[in-house]
Amino acid sequence: MTIKKTDAEWKAQLTEEQFRVTRQHGTEPAFSGALWDEKKDGVYNCICCGAALFSSDTKYDSGSGWPSFYEPMDDARNGTTEDRSFFMKRTEVHCDECQAHLGHVFPDGPEPTGLRFCINSASLDFKPEED
Repeated sequence: MTIKKTDAEWKAQLTEEQFRVTRQHGTEPAFSGALWDEKKDGVYNCICCGAALFSSDTKYDSGSGWPSFYEPMDDARNGTTEDRSFFMKRTEVHCDECQAHLGHVFPDGPEPTGLRFCINSASLDFKPEED
């Protein structure tokens, strides 16, 4: 079931930057997000609805300046659409639970998938593993 809220409801829940990225398909500048260099073990959840999206087990340093993962936790929670903005053809990644814009996926990642899910920190809520 898709979570639907008005812009006013999302704005009340999210910071200005989180709203711009997730609801207006924005992108944070490279190396500016809080999670691009996060090294702790844990789970990266959707900032809008809390859906578990990525595990630290699949996170790697792509050198891009955004949190990068080679595989989502559950393909059913990550949707994709074609993005032709900025005179490019890219594949946008969004949360299937609430349709939040997360980032993009590229075919230049490491094995075993060969994919690079390049995700905005502003779209994620990191929950570290408890010791």
